Amino acid sequence: MTNAAIRDCIAPDRNPRKPKVVLPKGSIDTHVHVFEMNRYKMNPDRGYNPPDSTLDDLKHLHKTLGVDRVVFTQPSTYGTDNSAILDGMTALNLETPDRARCVVAVTMDVTDKELEELNAKGARGVRLNTDNKGGMPVGFDKIGDLEARIKPFGWHFEWLFPGKDIVDLMPVFDKITVPMSIGHFAYQPAAAGVGAKGFQALLELVKRGNTWVKISGANRVSATDLPPYDDVQPMARALIEANSDRIMWGTDWPHPNKYQVNPNDGDLVDWFGIWVPDAAMQKKIMVDNPAKFYRF
Repeated sequence: MTNAAIRDCIAPDRNPRKPKVVLPKGSIDTHVHVFEMNRYKMNPDRGYNPPDSTLDDLKHLHKTLGVDRVVFTQPSTYGTDNSAILDGMTALNLETPDRARCVVAVTMDVTDKELEELNAKGARGVRLNTDNKGGMPVGFDKIGDLEARIKPFGWHFEWLFPGKDIVDLMPVFDKITVPMSIGHFAYQPAAAGVGAKGFQALLELVKRGNTWVKISGANRVSATDLPPYDDVQPMARALIEANSDRIMWGTDWPHPNKYQVNPNDGDLVDWFGIWVPDAAMQKKIMVDNPAKFYRF
């Protein structure tokens, strides 16, 4: 039974269409989740009820889109129980070696042996999510200690935070020496424009070279839930111009924590092609950058 006070978010478009853009061989979707409410126990402190979205659903999606590899990102709804993404990653890697990686959530109670085991399975980083209830099990005062624990494995921190917080978080980011990734354009609203203080802070992080940004979740930052995402294009291109070696792409499937309408994922691929029309740059963002970052 789910808590009636927790909102039910809508499902993804169950009929992804084949995009016009042909993705380069080896393309990597760097941001997905899997949800099975009856198979995996949800965090009682979660902020939303996700739609059931299974590994088979994901495999169908990627076959349709032309995506070959994937990175599972631990959602806040499971807290620090990483079972769903670990099972999904393991299943895909058994089918096709080096097909999947993941980013987990942990507490400070995690042991070095557990970190070593997670690394061997394909985990490559720890998610720090201050935007969703249940997504931040580590206090800010412990980030330095956790960094020291994950650094020997070559892991990174993956951040998700309300867009308005980026400027205040800059002193925190300044102290971090392991690589960082930030999803969904760091939730910088497209309507504010590339000159906005928050987006300029994101550009600064990308230029420094220690931060990778996922040009994912356009529907989370655009003025419209559905394409066209013309207002997002200047942000995507500004990030690529700032440091194309630090840009990656993801679907954000199944688009959790949305309540009105979700885009068709085929449209998201086509809009990536509009943002990035050059084939060599498409390969860099879709294949080379994430393959190096997640150590495929």
